[in-house]
Amino acid sequence: MHRRVSDLVARLRAAGCVFAEDEARILLAEQYDAAALERAVARRVDGEPLEHIVGWVDFGSCRLAVGPGVFIPRQRSLFLASQAISSLAAEPNEIFVEAYAGVAPIAATVSRAVPGVRVHAVERAEAATQYAAVNLPNGQVHVGDCLRPLPAYLRGRVAVIAAVPPYVPDDALDSMPAEAREHEPRETHRGGADGLDDVRRLVGEARDWLRPGGVVLVELHRDQVPVAISHASNLGYEASAPIGDDGQTAVLTAVAASL
Repeated sequence: MHRRVSDLVARLRAAGCVFAEDEARILLAEQYDAAALERAVARRVDGEPLEHIVGWVDFGSCRLAVGPGVFIPRQRSLFLASQAISSLAAEPNEIFVEAYAGVAPIAATVSRAVPGVRVHAVERAEAATQYAAVNLPNGQVHVGDCLRPLPAYLRGRVAVIAAVPPYVPDDALDSMPAEAREHEPRETHRGGADGLDDVRRLVGEARDWLRPGGVVLVELHRDQVPVAISHASNLGYEASAPIGDDGQTAVLTAVAASL
């Protein structure tokens, strides 16, 4: 068994896997038969993300279903999830929406952490919504762009909207890691000239859906904070942008005016 592990680690390391030991343990824990294990290892050696191969990713306390052709939730987004949880009042029937949800990592985390919250997720790619539905058994998943697919009865009633929209500037797309460039949809990264096209759109659309005092939370890079805060402030929000522990990830926090 030890020889099997060491051989697998050597193959993964030779292919450039930085965390070869951890990845070997994960692959072996899947209890594939010999042929299936070989296929999985070959896919990884060819550069496919491990999460797409095994079909899951751990995100905080949640194990989320993922698969080929969808954006893999990043651990840095746990900062956004924590901000969303702390922004929800301890009241029954609060409404939370994750926009640009992908496989709905923030919504799944909120659903598990906040008793009584009513959770919705909106995602434009149908492939991703299939995984979102698995990850969000107690919520509602809507297919479409930004916030438009939400049911009309939610208008003016949402407490918190959170999102990890595409926010990579177009001229930085080719410098992303190969796994992201080659195995995740381009539209999950492409954010326009300054990376903020979808951020602006979401902050603008959110005004119609938030209740008085509601908040929209948007992950972005710390270098994008000044422009994002200025845009939100011009729309009438009280805006700030705390920085996560990694020193790079920020969460635009835009609070709607209270009555």
